[in-house]
Amino acid sequence: MNGGFAYGSLPFIFIFNYAFDTANYHRVLDLIGAYVMVVVLVTAFFFKDPPKNWWPADVDPLTHSAGTRTATALVKNPPAVRQFTPKEAIRTGMLPLMWISIVMTAGVSIFGISFQVDFAKDVGFGPLVAASSMGVMAVINGIGRGVVGWLSDRLGRKPTLVFVIVVLGLAQFGVIWAGDIKSEWLFLFFAFLSGFGGGAFYPLFAALTPDYFGENYNATNYGLVYSGKLISGLFGGGLGSMVVGAWGYNGAYALAGGVSMVAAGVALLLRQPGRGTRAKVGVVQPQTAT
Repeated sequence: MNGGFAYGSLPFIFIFNYAFDTANYHRVLDLIGAYVMVVVLVTAFFFKDPPKNWWPADVDPLTHSAGTRTATALVKNPPAVRQFTPKEAIRTGMLPLMWISIVMTAGVSIFGISFQVDFAKDVGFGPLVAASSMGVMAVINGIGRGVVGWLSDRLGRKPTLVFVIVVLGLAQFGVIWAGDIKSEWLFLFFAFLSGFGGGAFYPLFAALTPDYFGENYNATNYGLVYSGKLISGLFGGGLGSMVVGAWGYNGAYALAGGVSMVAAGVALLLRQPGRGTRAKVGVVQPQTAT
């Protein structure tokens, strides 16, 4: 479902490249605004909240998850040792680390989204290749979110997260190489990798948060983690533009790749609070099934 965030941008990539300029931007933006409003209103009309704490009456929750596949998933991604309030989650030190990692990773992702088309044109690739590279990034950005969710269920959230962030970093250096040798196919390939890494980390952080801190305060806890995107938007777009102006595209992409590698290092430090020891914020208490 999270992939829709990426897929929805696909038609606008081509609209903004081929039918958007100073002569018609009022009309184009008005039409897009009306389209978004209609889609959101119509689809939201059909949303219904399920009953709170819903569970099928004929399914025993204590025996439902006894299968081998589920048992393996629980070993790789054990549930939180207890329900952490936002203050307690912050005091463990893990939530701030997640925030720092998402600031850097999302910053690199936003940088790629903001400057990939401009870089392609600057290198000398045609507008079709430039727009197509962004289209590839958007599609893979969405597909990657579903793939890594499935992968993390089997390999673990943190190893999958570190892998995704490293791929995102390597893709930035690959874009530089493709531009230097003027290879359109390589450019599209690294746009593929950049799109994969630039979207896949979002659902991983979303899943890692309740795994670490429980579900009762998940909306607030993940909201705190996701708030890092505010900062990443500032340096991924605004500061990225300044770096491009000062160092050129190669320097900016190299910096983005380096930042992504640092973010992967930060992600390596993540540990589930209280697992195997006493939690920093108090005695660990077992969860009760309801």
